Amino acid sequence: MQFKIKCIFLFSALFLSVGISAQNTKRDNLEARKNQIKKEIVYLDGLLKTTIKAEKNLLVEVKDLTDKIKKREELITVISRESSELGNEIYTNQLEINKNQRNLEALKKDYAQMIFKSYKSKSQNSRIMFLLSSENFYQGYKRFQYMKQYSSFRKNQAEEIQRKTIEIQALTDTLISKKKQKQDLLTEQQQERIVIQKEKKEQEGLLSQIKDKENKYKRQITQFQKEERKIDAQIDKIIRDAIVASNKNTSKPTSTTFTLTAEAKELASKFISNKGQLPWPVEKGFVSTYYGKQPHPVVKTATIQSNGVRITTDSGSKARAIFEGTVLSVQVLGGNLKAVLIQHGDYISVYKNLENVFVNTGQKVKTKQEIGTIFTDKITGKTILGFVLSRNVTTENPASWIYKM
Repeated sequence: MQFKIKCIFLFSALFLSVGISAQNTKRDNLEARKNQIKKEIVYLDGLLKTTIKAEKNLLVEVKDLTDKIKKREELITVISRESSELGNEIYTNQLEINKNQRNLEALKKDYAQMIFKSYKSKSQNSRIMFLLSSENFYQGYKRFQYMKQYSSFRKNQAEEIQRKTIEIQALTDTLISKKKQKQDLLTEQQQERIVIQKEKKEQEGLLSQIKDKENKYKRQITQFQKEERKIDAQIDKIIRDAIVASNKNTSKPTSTTFTLTAEAKELASKFISNKGQLPWPVEKGFVSTYYGKQPHPVVKTATIQSNGVRITTDSGSKARAIFEGTVLSVQVLGGNLKAVLIQHGDYISVYKNLENVFVNTGQKVKTKQEIGTIFTDKITGKTILGFVLSRNVTTENPASWIYKM
């Protein structure tokens, strides 16, 4: 019976320890994400101050503030999730304390009974008499061994009681610490809510100013979209011309898909196998415009269409290849800015808005290799990389391919 009870205790302890370990890992990930978001908020705050200092560009200013509010809302969500995970840990910790306290009480009860029986045994019959009353040497030896084992068992029980007592104290200390951590998280969450309310009031004030000149800003957005379409058409033509060239000696000269060599097919396969794990095309930054058709983040009555993403980063930042491949083309676009197209089998990654480039057409590049310096707008102070990913002539959502985009 005692063996069964010990087994149940052992498996319960193992189950709880595995659960606690999983909870700790999850909370560590949330803590890392929380710290990352805090860095991004500080980064966005710096961009916002640069914009205000450089020029009173309301669209850019509101866009930065909107991005910062979104990040702060995400931070509040992560804090809430971390607090919830901590609550689960506290609950599990309390269960462990309760279980250990029950075990300790059981051990103390058994130990008390053992001591009492030992005392009664001593009063009725001494150990020596117990040994001397043996019928033969073998029985005497067995009784001696029994007495040794009994004494050892009593000692082990006493040590187990001491160990359980120390373990409960350690768990209690941990529980107190976790409760304090949870309270700190709730305080942090409340502080973030206060800040976000202040930022939203500031945002409302700026939006009311934009509302007065909405038609003017819509014209600016439309003009920007028109320029983007021209650049996209230029890039699309480069890809289509490359496809025609790859099919020159085949029976499909006007196809919209690349004819791949065995080496290119292998590269495309490796590229696909890394879907969702590819590195960012910049060392650090955040997505300021997402892929696809969407309402303008500031002027809600205007709609924008993006064939890729726009990533805002630091001044002087370098664009880098998201995967190994071959430079398909280096193109000069509007305003003497450049774009680099890198081919990865039948996939093409495009890096736009570069001030200068470090690679040439036909050059082999490696993953994360720097390919050019991203242009910084002297008026807004913004450094933004345009990034497009396509398979043959069909664009793909970069967020599905780039790690945690």
